[in-house]
Amino acid sequence: MEKERPNILWFCTDQQRFDTIHALNNPHINTPNLDRLVAEGVAFTHAFCQSPICTPSRASFLTGRYPANVRGCMNGNEEWGEGAPLVTAMLAESGYDCGLSGKFHLAGAHGREEPRPKEDGYRVFHWSHDPEDRYPSGHAYADWLAAQGFSLRDLREDPASIPPELHQTTWCTDRAIEFMSENRRKGPWLMSVNVFDPHAPFDPPQEYRDRYDASKMPAPLFRQTDITTQSAIPGDFPNPSRPPQDFKAQDVIAAYYAMIELIDDNVGRLLAALEETGQRQNTVIIFTSDHGEMLGDHGLITKGCRFYEGAVRVPLIISWPRHFPLQQEPRSENSPDDDGSGEENETTAEVSNDSPPEDDAPSTAGLVSNALVELIDIAPTLLELAGLPIPLRMQGRSLLPILRGELPPDQHRDFVRCEFYRAQNPEVVSRVKYEGSYATMYRDKRHKVVVYHGHSHGELYDLEEDPGEFNNLWSDPDFADLRFEMVRRNFDALAFSVDPGPPQKTPF
Repeated sequence: MEKERPNILWFCTDQQRFDTIHALNNPHINTPNLDRLVAEGVAFTHAFCQSPICTPSRASFLTGRYPANVRGCMNGNEEWGEGAPLVTAMLAESGYDCGLSGKFHLAGAHGREEPRPKEDGYRVFHWSHDPEDRYPSGHAYADWLAAQGFSLRDLREDPASIPPELHQTTWCTDRAIEFMSENRRKGPWLMSVNVFDPHAPFDPPQEYRDRYDASKMPAPLFRQTDITTQSAIPGDFPNPSRPPQDFKAQDVIAAYYAMIELIDDNVGRLLAALEETGQRQNTVIIFTSDHGEMLGDHGLITKGCRFYEGAVRVPLIISWPRHFPLQQEPRSENSPDDDGSGEENETTAEVSNDSPPEDDAPSTAGLVSNALVELIDIAPTLLELAGLPIPLRMQGRSLLPILRGELPPDQHRDFVRCEFYRAQNPEVVSRVKYEGSYATMYRDKRHKVVVYHGHSHGELYDLEEDPGEFNNLWSDPDFADLRFEMVRRNFDALAFSVDPGPPQKTPF
């Protein structure tokens, strides 16, 4: 008899960089519930988004295809271009009951209710793009606050004073718990929890902010030469490089970490709800983010057309107790895991699993994988977990062989890609020098190249020798051969990623 298909809890934050989990070598942040997911699952330390900005990234991981192939490149598009089926719709068609709370952002939502795709698969859809009071209709979070006797407009006058129980992150979690707790007669469920945190403007509840002393926060990766270096890069970015003290970077980091701790507390609430309803052992949990945050590195804050690790590398944890095998392997010696902090990274998490496996299932995992993976790999992984075929045109690769211990945990892809194609809508972006950049990134385990198309300027880094990405080798004659080879590989990867369309059904 076929085993019961798992429930899927997919928690996606907004703008959370990879190095923000305590168990994965950040001693400055408190994330006990994410640490638990790491100990009960598989954490991918080198997971990369396919665009360093919201809509293209979400378009890619919801379809398993690169943004350019699904007409999902712009952050302020009028509507979703229906360029490919969404994995949630595919799961719903197969019998999954799907719900969403929070952000969606496959189309622009600047002051309007975001139009939904023709088929997104969600039966329950609690939409809240962000916690701002700028949506005249359709804003479920604002409507809920009003039903409780609160005004979102009034609360937003002093965001720090908003009680955690009224925060949008908590509201998203409340709606998820309601959905997960429904009495279903048959069929598994999928719940997308898409919170807005830790996105700017970095405004956690005061009680969370008080837990972090700004003076004890790590300093951003910055050198004075960054100001000149960044001014020469043609890629669109919303603000110029400045010394971190000019925008009180450590205060920003403290607030950012506080927002993530609020997220962590709500992850704990979800875990508790699953346990209370007896669903934890049959629920796969995915925790990730759509893209990163510069957080002061190189004098930059927020996001834009940049491909530094902080912008394109995100957390990715997949946890399903007693289904992923206990397999802790040593890290490959040539893997550039140093993040520039001067602290040695670990490759495995401490695991405790006192309960015996059920139904001869393998033990709980606790594996930390340094394989290069892309967020487009999530969609085929979900399909395979659900026992569904992976479409030939889906460009992601299932992570299930690593999750099940069938393949070594340090190898999945030889390289990862990232795209930025005029991603910011010029009607929304009010900057004089906005040009609409086109840029691509190609990164293997040691080197990274960034090509700004239409410009002679580019970036080339040796991540083993220069993990902080300060020494741009692009114009160094000693590395001309390496630059040519990396640009050639980037061009090949770009060409091979183009979707030629469906095959001919009849001969010419």
